[in-house]
Amino acid sequence: MTDHQTTHQAAEDARNETLLLWLNGRIVPKAEALVSVYDSGFMLGDGVWEGLRLYDGTWAFADEHLDRLFEAAKAIDLDIGMSRAEVMQALLDTQAANDMHSDAHARLMVTRGVKTRPFQHPSLSQQGPTITIIMEHSKPRIARPIRLATVPHIRGLPMTQDPKLNSHSKLNCILACIAAEKAGADEALMLDIHGFVNTTNACNFFIVRKGEVWTSTGDYCMNGITRQKVIDLCRANDIPVYERNYSLVDTYGADEAFLTGTFGAQTPVGQIDGRVIGDGLQGPVTTRIQGLYKALIQRETA
Repeated sequence: MTDHQTTHQAAEDARNETLLLWLNGRIVPKAEALVSVYDSGFMLGDGVWEGLRLYDGTWAFADEHLDRLFEAAKAIDLDIGMSRAEVMQALLDTQAANDMHSDAHARLMVTRGVKTRPFQHPSLSQQGPTITIIMEHSKPRIARPIRLATVPHIRGLPMTQDPKLNSHSKLNCILACIAAEKAGADEALMLDIHGFVNTTNACNFFIVRKGEVWTSTGDYCMNGITRQKVIDLCRANDIPVYERNYSLVDTYGADEAFLTGTFGAQTPVGQIDGRVIGDGLQGPVTTRIQGLYKALIQRETA
């Protein structure tokens, strides 16, 4: 059996050594894309981000990603200082500078910017936001279905840190990932505050039982764009799909399980807490959803 892997595992690509990145209005070599140690993102995790994927010259679902970015920035009272059109143009300029056409991933990050003193209060960030776009050539390369382990870290209530915020403050998810790795798994399965199955530390989570697709209510997970596309595709193609509460007992007895995310689209899960899910391989419903999603991407990029 292949040793540990991650859900964002990609094939090695030598072109990533000479990347050009976008930083505060300039396209610079990777080695020169540096920010201050006083930056609020580095110092406090004070910022928001989006991941986007390039298929055949098109950044898939870019409008929805920008919707989520600007909504998150508004929620944390962060002025991006650029219009949607300007952010999109920066993405396209970085793509062109790197001569990227497909199989690329972008991480667009906005922090509250450089602080005048090394303390928490947001008023100390007085120089405007720090905005950067990291772009890489990347083809997902998963050697086998993912192994998950349930961890004690949960996705919490909105009044602590709303799970719907794609914020730079990811320590809770990082600790969950560490706990899963210590248990010999690839990624963590996280519960919600009521003990129902919710999401993983990096992706949204689905199970299949007797032809029905189940995922969480969405109350405590990232409002994933790929997650919603899968739900919509199921509804449009007569695949029963339910956003509902369900337990680990339901999960262990599932016929299939898979993850969704911008990078990997749909990634099969083979084991959870040492229990083999179905036959441990990618199941037929997951395969059908992958096909429907690929067709959706083809329509999006046509």
